[in-house]
Amino acid sequence: MFDKYTIDPDSVTDIGPADSPTGFSFTTKLGYYRGLTLSMLEELTVAVDGKELPREAVSFDDGNGPITLEEMETAYDRRWNFGAPATLSVTYPGGFPKGEHTLSLKQSLRISYMPFPAVRFTEKTIVKG
Repeated sequence: MFDKYTIDPDSVTDIGPADSPTGFSFTTKLGYYRGLTLSMLEELTVAVDGKELPREAVSFDDGNGPITLEEMETAYDRRWNFGAPATLSVTYPGGFPKGEHTLSLKQSLRISYMPFPAVRFTEKTIVKG
C-alpha cells in the first residue's frame, strides 16, 4: 500500500569524495501505516539492478545518528514513525552507477498482530548523468 513511497528517487546521491565516491545514500520512508521501534525491522535489503548488497554495507539514520542493521536488532529505544524520512547509506565503491539503473528496497517488518513478517518491496528507476 505504502510501498511506492519507500524510496525517494530524487534523493539518491553519492557519498565520500567527489572524485572517488565510497557509496551512495537515499531517503526512505516506512512502508507501514504505524510507526515501529527499530528493533522490529527484521531486514532492510538494498539491491542495484537486482543484485542484493551485503547487509553490512547498509546503515540507517532516522536523524538520531547512523546505526547498522545489526545494531537495529536491539534498538528498543528508537522509533521510526510513519511518514518520517530516514536515510539509508550504502557502501558501494564508485557510488551509484551512471546511466539508468534499478534501485530496490525490501523492508521486512515484525508487526505485533501478524504471525509472519510483513514484507514491503519497492523498486525505482534511477537515471544518473
